[in-house]
Amino acid sequence: MRRIDRAISLEYFSSLWMVVEVLGAMVVGLLSGSLALLAFGGDSVAELISAFVVFSHLREDATGSRALGRRAALATTVLLFAIIPTVGLGAVYSYTSGLRPSPSVLGIAVAVGAVAIMPYLWLEKRKIGRETRCLPLSIDAVESATCFFMAVALLGGLLAEYFLGLWWADYVATGAILVFVAREAVEAYGEMKEEP
Repeated sequence: MRRIDRAISLEYFSSLWMVVEVLGAMVVGLLSGSLALLAFGGDSVAELISAFVVFSHLREDATGSRALGRRAALATTVLLFAIIPTVGLGAVYSYTSGLRPSPSVLGIAVAVGAVAIMPYLWLEKRKIGRETRCLPLSIDAVESATCFFMAVALLGGLLAEYFLGLWWADYVATGAILVFVAREAVEAYGEMKEEP
């Protein structure tokens, strides 16, 4: 039971940080025209919803019911797949419209925060997910890991934009984020299928 309480605390903290990521990335992305920030914010929306699903699963079913766990795992997996066309369409729009984002210190701050926080969430969720055999929490850990790698790609693109004036680095970061989201979705689906 103590592990479940720890997992619930992690989901609270994760949700709080996801709100910061969503608001920061989306607002700054809209103001600066950065598709990479908007894509990152979109993935953060999916992660926030996922955190609520996992939190509900942990609160309602501390006993480990497989049926509720599978429904929660399915919901998190569907959320991951839903973000792929959103990011992809955004990338196509960005490319065809010739969007040139402007550098953003606030965007860099959001990315630095994610690079600092996500490894902790990833490792803790993975550990507790394995110990408690909680599939939704394990899938949520995969999402945290992917968020970390996306944040690294985002940070690299934003720094190149800010310090070197390479506006096209935003497109490269967006492409990297799309690859990470697709990989995350496939991994979550694979974990869900392997669960008896």
